[in-house]
Amino acid sequence: MQIIGPTTFDEVRALFHRDHPVTRAHEVNTNEDADSALRLADATFGTWATIRLSRADVRSVLLPWHLSCGGGRELVPRTGLTVGQAADLLRAHEAEFTAANPVCTGKIARFRTAAFSSIYLTTRPIPHDHYADLPTDEGLVHLDGLHRLLAWELAGRLSPGAELTALIAGDLTPLAPTAASDSTPNATTGGPRP
Repeated sequence: MQIIGPTTFDEVRALFHRDHPVTRAHEVNTNEDADSALRLADATFGTWATIRLSRADVRSVLLPWHLSCGGGRELVPRTGLTVGQAADLLRAHEAEFTAANPVCTGKIARFRTAAFSSIYLTTRPIPHDHYADLPTDEGLVHLDGLHRLLAWELAGRLSPGAELTALIAGDLTPLAPTAASDSTPNATTGGPRP
């Protein structure tokens, strides 16, 4: 993980609304819920930063409870799964998840080839029902981008040289020593390094 630097909540919301309009017409649009989560994260943590994530960082992001967009099978239990664990689960049970969760798996399929875009994280779970049973250790916790992260991991797009931009709320101090030792300076744009 590479810490790029601080950012403001106004910048975070402007980027989010540019890429994820709450009025976008698609099945089970959860952008309004994500906007609420961003506002709750800002009220809880009060600080934001821009970071860059490697594939290993992305696989370690903790996902909150996810009911699969109204499908028949829960994708992420209340105790959470990492992106890596959820992707491995989807790989192992692809046909079952596709049959039980057509909207959720449809979103994942659509994002497999979509351009990289910013994701939104926190350093600890937010005070919300979907996060209530997650471990409270410091780390990377998902706010928005679940289907994109899973799609990009499942499609093999997160190669060792690819990095994703993320906006993160919370205290990065516990994460900073790791970030300083395993990354090199890089541009802040989404997508693979040259």
